[in-house]
Amino acid sequence: MPIQFARREFLAGMVALTAANAASRFAASDANSPFRVSIINDEISQDFGHACEIASREFGMGWIELRGMWKKNIVSLDGKEVGEARRILEKYQLKVTDIASPLFKVDWPGAPKSKFSEAKSFGANFTLEQQDEVLDRALEMAKSFQTDRVRCFDFWRLEDQAPYRAAIDEKLRDAAAKAAKKGIILILENEMACNTATGAEAAKVLTAVQTPSLMLNWDPGNAAASGETPFPDGYNLLPKDRIGHCHCKDTVRKGKKYDWAPMGGGIIDWAGQFKALKRDGYHHAVSLETHWNGGGSPEESSRKSWAGMKQLLQQAGAL
Repeated sequence: MPIQFARREFLAGMVALTAANAASRFAASDANSPFRVSIINDEISQDFGHACEIASREFGMGWIELRGMWKKNIVSLDGKEVGEARRILEKYQLKVTDIASPLFKVDWPGAPKSKFSEAKSFGANFTLEQQDEVLDRALEMAKSFQTDRVRCFDFWRLEDQAPYRAAIDEKLRDAAAKAAKKGIILILENEMACNTATGAEAAKVLTAVQTPSLMLNWDPGNAAASGETPFPDGYNLLPKDRIGHCHCKDTVRKGKKYDWAPMGGGIIDWAGQFKALKRDGYHHAVSLETHWNGGGSPEESSRKSWAGMKQLLQQAGAL
């Protein structure tokens, strides 16, 4: 089943947007930070205009990460919606860190079905057969929103990935090569429901897939929820020049499991992590992925988590 979008309408919108102003703009947060300080838009609201207003005017950000809006996944937007989103970004003077696509959040073919395979979220109910189209669409979105990065995963987590790991790596290598032809970098997120969950596992994948067009979306929250101490342990294993994006959320232990927490309210040494990223010359995004829902609403939860993140960045001398 093809992804539903109006191809002709999308292309018409792309033509109209080609001459859009791409001048660099920095809000207060970015002006004082070595990082591109941002938030995933739908962690605030599905109302894209409202999310951008909060990110820019209240949080003082100059960057935003795009995952879903108007109850549609980013790869499912039509040309009219892309045009409207671009106008909103211009209005609030926001630039896009990356396209947070759901690429490869599916079962690996021929392997036992993952216990995570039914997990569907953020409007990303795409099949294995649709993944080539998801990749093409995500690359188109990256061009449309003037970013050089697309987020991906490496398939729902298997009890034993060893028999399939080489083939999975080859799939990542092929996708990265396709992205590279369009000047785009794939950023693989370590995600506890997928085959790369921790810094240790990410380091192995980056060693196996030696291409500059595949980098890591380092997510200490996901690593912590997978049982790793993300900083300093997981981070110390990573090739620093292959980190191309960073998601920011916190977590707390809850019995034998973990639960999300606002930034600064959990077990992760985020001040230490920000200091290390700054020390190591990292200059890409630090993007708030709130996830925690203890604030009463997504917007209020993000507001409280941003307050914690801002304080941590200031402690690290990175804001």
